[in-house]
Amino acid sequence: MPTLPQRAQIVDVGPRDGLQNEKQMIPAEIKIELVDRLTDAGFGHIEVTSYVSPKWVPQMSDAADVMARIRRKPGVVYSVLVPNTQGYLKATESPRALWPDEIVVFAAASEAFSQKNINCSIDESIERFRPVTEQAQQHGIRIRGALSCALGCPYQGEVEPDAVAHVARRMKEIGVQHVGVADTLGTGTPEKTKRAMDAVLNVYELDEVSGHFHDTYGMATANVYACLELGVASFDSSIAGLGGCPYAKGATGNVATEDVLYLLNGLGIETGIDFAKAVATGQWISGILGRKAHSRAGNAVTAKLAA
Repeated sequence: MPTLPQRAQIVDVGPRDGLQNEKQMIPAEIKIELVDRLTDAGFGHIEVTSYVSPKWVPQMSDAADVMARIRRKPGVVYSVLVPNTQGYLKATESPRALWPDEIVVFAAASEAFSQKNINCSIDESIERFRPVTEQAQQHGIRIRGALSCALGCPYQGEVEPDAVAHVARRMKEIGVQHVGVADTLGTGTPEKTKRAMDAVLNVYELDEVSGHFHDTYGMATANVYACLELGVASFDSSIAGLGGCPYAKGATGNVATEDVLYLLNGLGIETGIDFAKAVATGQWISGILGRKAHSRAGNAVTAKLAA
């Protein structure tokens, strides 16, 4: 039996990756309350918003307002996604106290995906982030990279571990300090996950790598466990399973934070997060959105309490 980590970190991406896919416009007040509830529940790392063009993602047009009004807790990392230099400048045009602690940049491990979605090669897409990462380094802001389509692509199908390693190496070259290996389609299985993770672990240290799994085929928590067996102890998840996958019909999107917490708690792995508060937050935001939470553990606990 492999020795599992004693402690794990969860980065809740619900406020950003989750809510950006919602068709109905969510008021800034709700986004702020969601972040504040996650902070209160003990999350040490929250992905708050993204500084993208309102033309392309209108849901995130209130990024500056949200960042200005969340109640920050010392020691908690509040991160934002920036797609380009303009996004970075917007994220840092407010007073220093309102800046993010970390920015997230991104690239796909699939050449077909990169060409279809941003009309450039993987290498070109990463090179575009160089001026962003240089400025972040000068400002003392942490840099995390999201490596999407690491376990499968909607256009080319299989993605080889060598391709994943190539993107990781390029990210490291431009100053990315931590890389999240993302199963964007949710098609990954534990063995596939281990191969992709091993490829990245040849480039980055163990504590500089995390897993980001979508639960389209119900494999996300199994893939989290596969990472734990390798010693990887950082995971992105989304409260109530917020977020859909625009590339796969019927996809349920990000793995639910409550389900990952239930797994970690069951393994005796510490997170510092209050499970009951996380469940309550997932039920609250799902109620606001007018639907049932996409969290098996959250819904089971809620049903048990109601009974």
